[in-house]
Amino acid sequence: MNFKKLFFPIVIFFITVSLSAQQTIIHTNPLKEYNHAMELYQNKAFVAAQEKFNNIKYSFDNASELKANCEFYAANCAVRLGQPDADRLMEDFVDKYPTSTKRNSAFINVANYYFKSGKYAYAAKWYSKVNTTNLTLKKEEDYNFNYAYSLFVNKSYAKAKEHFLSLLDSPTYGSQAKYYYGYIAYNLDDYDTADQYLGEVANESNYKSKVSYYLADMNFKLGKFDKAITNGLPLLEKAKGVEHSEISKIVGESYFNLKKYDDALPHLKNYKGKRGKWNNTDYYLLGYTYYKQNNFESAVSNFNKIIGGSNAVAQNAYYHLAECYLKLNQKTEALNAFRNAAHMKFEPEIKKDAWLNYAKLSYEIGNPYKSVPDVLQEYLDLYPNSTHKKEINDLIISAYISSSDFKGALDFLKNKKGSKERELYQKVAFYRGVELFNKGKFSAANESFKNSLTVALDATTTARATFWKGETNYRLNNFLDAQNDFKSFEAHPNASQTEEYTNFNYNLGYANFKLKEYPNAIDNFKKFTSKNSEDAIRINDSYLRIGDGYFASRNYSNAIEYYNKAISSNGVDKDYAQFQKAISYGLTGNESKKIDELNSFLNKHSKSAYRDDAFYVLGNSYTKKGNNNKALQNFNNLINSFKRSPLVSKAMLKKGLIYYNTDKNEQALTTYKAVVKKFPNTAEAKQAVKNTRQIYVDLGRVDEYAAWVKNIDFVNVSDAELDNDMYESAEKQYLQNNHKKSITSFRKYLSSFPNGLHKLQANFYLAQSLFSEKKQNEAATYYTFVVDAPQSEFSENALSRLSEIYLENKNWQKAIPLLERLELESNIPQNKTFAQSNLMKGYYANENYTKAVNYADKVLANNKIENRIKSDAHIIIARSAIKTNKLEKAKTAYKEVEKIASGELKAEALYYSAYFENNDGSYRVSNQIIQNLVANYAPYKYWGAKGLIVMANNHYELKDAFQATYILESVIENFAEFKDVVDEATLELNRIKTEQAKTNESIKQ
Repeated sequence: MNFKKLFFPIVIFFITVSLSAQQTIIHTNPLKEYNHAMELYQNKAFVAAQEKFNNIKYSFDNASELKANCEFYAANCAVRLGQPDADRLMEDFVDKYPTSTKRNSAFINVANYYFKSGKYAYAAKWYSKVNTTNLTLKKEEDYNFNYAYSLFVNKSYAKAKEHFLSLLDSPTYGSQAKYYYGYIAYNLDDYDTADQYLGEVANESNYKSKVSYYLADMNFKLGKFDKAITNGLPLLEKAKGVEHSEISKIVGESYFNLKKYDDALPHLKNYKGKRGKWNNTDYYLLGYTYYKQNNFESAVSNFNKIIGGSNAVAQNAYYHLAECYLKLNQKTEALNAFRNAAHMKFEPEIKKDAWLNYAKLSYEIGNPYKSVPDVLQEYLDLYPNSTHKKEINDLIISAYISSSDFKGALDFLKNKKGSKERELYQKVAFYRGVELFNKGKFSAANESFKNSLTVALDATTTARATFWKGETNYRLNNFLDAQNDFKSFEAHPNASQTEEYTNFNYNLGYANFKLKEYPNAIDNFKKFTSKNSEDAIRINDSYLRIGDGYFASRNYSNAIEYYNKAISSNGVDKDYAQFQKAISYGLTGNESKKIDELNSFLNKHSKSAYRDDAFYVLGNSYTKKGNNNKALQNFNNLINSFKRSPLVSKAMLKKGLIYYNTDKNEQALTTYKAVVKKFPNTAEAKQAVKNTRQIYVDLGRVDEYAAWVKNIDFVNVSDAELDNDMYESAEKQYLQNNHKKSITSFRKYLSSFPNGLHKLQANFYLAQSLFSEKKQNEAATYYTFVVDAPQSEFSENALSRLSEIYLENKNWQKAIPLLERLELESNIPQNKTFAQSNLMKGYYANENYTKAVNYADKVLANNKIENRIKSDAHIIIARSAIKTNKLEKAKTAYKEVEKIASGELKAEALYYSAYFENNDGSYRVSNQIIQNLVANYAPYKYWGAKGLIVMANNHYELKDAFQATYILESVIENFAEFKDVVDEATLELNRIKTEQAKTNESIKQ
């Protein structure tokens, strides 16, 4: 009994426990919570559902389907909530439960969710995991479409195409599949397939507009332009924005390719570009359309936006751009466009034709980047069998001449044997000689004229070369040769037909004069004045030389007559004429008239270079008349007013003589001793010593003389004869132009007599000899001695030559003080001009622009100077104004330079003329000036290069971006030797490209 009692409760307990466990599975927490979680999931309460699933999953066994379901739905909630680890949770589920019935559903459900959410990359990822084996036909089609579309959106066209292929016959998805399948084929340039499937849905409302666009574009790309137009035109009525722009492009280009340019034009203009930017091809199409309509200005405005193009389209564009420029008579611009087309290799025939046009146009208007002959020769090198070979060869020779590259022409012609080429050689050698003459290279010019005369095929050129050979010989101080050349010119039968004939008597007269053939000189100067009534300057100068000729021939009456003519003509040297007239009266014995004329001269010409001479001569005349007071007054005027004049020592000597002759011995002694002190070692000092000795002897005070003379180092009575002999020997060699021997002799003299009687003369003549032998640095030492010595007859020449030596070496520090002295001390007008003209250059070089301009003004005040010096003065004023930012003054000065300059100064003046026109907004005028600069002054590359930068700016302001950028690129390529120019061009090019890149996507920066 007790056993039963014990057993029963146990049984009951077991049943109770069993019943309790059964209730837990069905009704109690885990299952109930699972069911609650499912209700939350189905009601899309994903946050709460996820929490429930995650909490109860631990209530189930690992192998339990319920646990797998909990993790599946928790991961699904994470996907729908967009949680960062959603993918990982789902992948963990798949890895953990590979046999779960939910595995494939997991893939599809997640993929579908991402698909509906528009997250196609995620969708494609999960669709790729699905096994379609057990899917129903309907679900498989859904899967295929969703997967294909997800791939399509992500541009995985090849895979997408496979899945769309399976749906082409689907009642549900067929139309969409055909559309996308066709689009993929279109996008992959499989136009046959695209045409087939897009054509099948072309009339369906959902696809009609899009398919029509694709068909239009596709037919355009297939070259079926009529079909492209048929597809595209209907779309334009409703299309807007980017779509309207793209369809306009297709239709416009289709018409273009059918050569229906009138129809193409409005559509091409309606294209707006990619992201608001056109490219080079777009500009080419519109430009060519205008070109075919003969609307050349509009064509240019589009072609010239093609910048930096490097393909066949660009080559065609530049060639047609050049043609348009020619039609508009813009030859400079055409040159650049032909050059660009000629240097591209994409279309050989266009290249060849562009090269020919470029070469010929270079000859016609000049070439800013390369010498015209080089351009022409390059064409022949590229196309040696060209039918234009002979024509281009002739142009090469002509180009050398027209561009004033006479040296290049001579090199080209020197081995040519034909009579035509030899005749050209004669002319070119002559022009080269004139060029060298104008540059002051007289020896080289003389050789060139001789070369010209060796051919003698053209009579007129022979006559002219003979004349100019005479001119160079005259400048080289070969006066006899010059005279012979001028006589040969006169005898030449063609002489009278030359422009030189007008002045040849004048030139021959000067050669006669230099040879002291005064009757011949007079005769030739008279012939000149009788034949030339307009040349006032040369006529006046001829009167003076006739007067001088009579004066030198001691025919003083006739000399006075011609000096009077010179005075009456009111020429620049009337002070000289009046002074010579006065001297002539004296030489006729009319001392009173001489005195009157000299006094009149001094009253009229307060700034004449001959005033010191006048005072001296007048003092002598009064001495002759016995009017010692007047004589002393004039000598004192000279001494006090012209302290640097070489006549001062002579005037003091004359004063001493007057004092001596009037028994004023003490005053005479004082005067003579002053001469010795101030002008040691001069002839006057030596005479003063002699005169002093005589006075002391007369006064019986020889001991005083002996004591005084001991302190005079240049007086050495015992060595006097040897001193004189050695000096005279050296001087003789010098006077005979035996400079090598004179150098040795003068050096020996100075070594033997360092304080000799002729020390000053010896130093000067030694310097002159060394200078003649082109030993300027050695000569400078001896010129310096003469310059540092007291004023003498050699001082002025020494100052001039020493200045010249330092100027040659650009040593302004030493040159400027010498030039300042030369300006003050010179008695020769040419030396004063030389000093002033170089002082203005020196001060400019030292950046003292105020003084530079002051000296330039002094130079310009002299109306006797040559145009070459005038242009130098104006250029100094202009450059100084530029440096000090006085642009209006610079503008005026450069205008003056432009009027009279030649060579490089002319090129500089033209550059600034163009620069100022650009500043004023006169861009076309500025370009015309630069064209003149680069065509006619090609040897001066620096100014041409700077001018091209201004030209580029002009073109850009005139809306021609091609010309602007092309010119700047060419400057950078061709003028590397001028760093400042290249830097400026680079800066300007970058600026323009930055601006143009805003509207042209083809531009690479």
